[in-house]
Amino acid sequence: MPEAHLTKIAYSTFSLPDRLMQGIEDAGFSMCTPIQAETLPVALAGKDVAGQAQTGTGKTAAFLVAVYNHLLTHEVDAQRKVNQPRALILAPTRELAIQIHRDAVVIGRHTGLKPVLAYGGTGYDQQRDEITAGVDILIGTPGRLIDYFKQHVYNLKMIQVIVLDEADRMFDLGFIKDIRYLFRRCPPPEQRLGLLFSATLSHRVQELAYEHMNNPLAINIEPEKVTADRVRQVVYHTSNEDKIPLLIGLLNQGDPSRSIVFVNTKRNAERVWAYLEGNGFKSAVLSGDVPQTKRQHLLKEFQDGKLPVLIATDVAARGLHVPDVSHVFNYDLPQDAEDYVHRIGRTARVGKDGDAISFACENFVYSLPEIESFIGHKIPVEAVPVDCIAELRPPVRIKRPPPRPGGGRGRPGQGKAASGRQDGKRKRQR
Repeated sequence: MPEAHLTKIAYSTFSLPDRLMQGIEDAGFSMCTPIQAETLPVALAGKDVAGQAQTGTGKTAAFLVAVYNHLLTHEVDAQRKVNQPRALILAPTRELAIQIHRDAVVIGRHTGLKPVLAYGGTGYDQQRDEITAGVDILIGTPGRLIDYFKQHVYNLKMIQVIVLDEADRMFDLGFIKDIRYLFRRCPPPEQRLGLLFSATLSHRVQELAYEHMNNPLAINIEPEKVTADRVRQVVYHTSNEDKIPLLIGLLNQGDPSRSIVFVNTKRNAERVWAYLEGNGFKSAVLSGDVPQTKRQHLLKEFQDGKLPVLIATDVAARGLHVPDVSHVFNYDLPQDAEDYVHRIGRTARVGKDGDAISFACENFVYSLPEIESFIGHKIPVEAVPVDCIAELRPPVRIKRPPPRPGGGRGRPGQGKAASGRQDGKRKRQR
């Protein structure tokens, strides 16, 4: 972690348990980032925190250190059962939950406390069995956690710490009812430590914090700087027809060893992928309907450098921590200003530099004023370099699943006959 990104406050000044300090050292941490330096003294004193900081500045380590310290320094109820977690960490996406669990394993390696992961899309029986076998820190997404809760796989009666990460994203994804469902089944706020972290703290997030936390202290790290200083931002005003030639030209001139291209629709993602593959760039699409096992495989290939370009819809805009992402391309400007912040936050993480290049085309240029208002400054505009408009080779053919009997591409039994039955059923319901 570059020194310029760190404060002069060392972890060793917090009088943390030796077992926890060993894990912190294993993770390569010695000095705190600003969000860690501001929030840890409060959380270690047992007070609730609602923290805001730019994405990629160390929020995950901040709350994990606080969680482990609280569990190690507070006694556990003698009546607690092995399937009753002591800490609950909620994340909006599977990718973020996986990343938190990975960091928790490293930081807590010597503590004797067991973090367990639960998220949708895969591993249903395995995750349930792991919780049943014993869990201290339960990390997961709301849907899968509520599913197991209702099956009595675990309960929340012994919770001592609650963490809500990316709280604003929870609202965006419609998880707030689920969050409240889980919170209300935990001990009351005054009997637990509550930690809420997010890159943005809107009024609705603050309302949630004050409803379900015990007078949390709001800590904002440079809130006026919504985007990180080390992200070099630029916008090109381009026609729809020139977007793919410009993207390929920029990739040809730059170093596409680890680049993310954000698009607004799966159809655009497939089109961009076909042209990139046809023009010599190995790439893959990460969208909401990619099965979880394939998604994890693609992310690992991207992290390992085997896949230089990842084309993603906003399902991947938050919660991904991939080291050394050099370029983020907003092939489509996002329609939500906050998504711009989270997209470009995939680069220039933990003090490194990165480039965020946006295309303002006829379809999405109307989003630009709202984005600039949200981030508090104009994005520098540059003329499209003539030598960056590439001569394209044909795209590869997009492979689609073969049509199913009855003319549909859906699941078996959902052809014309099934459709007719469904239509009839709807008519009767009316």
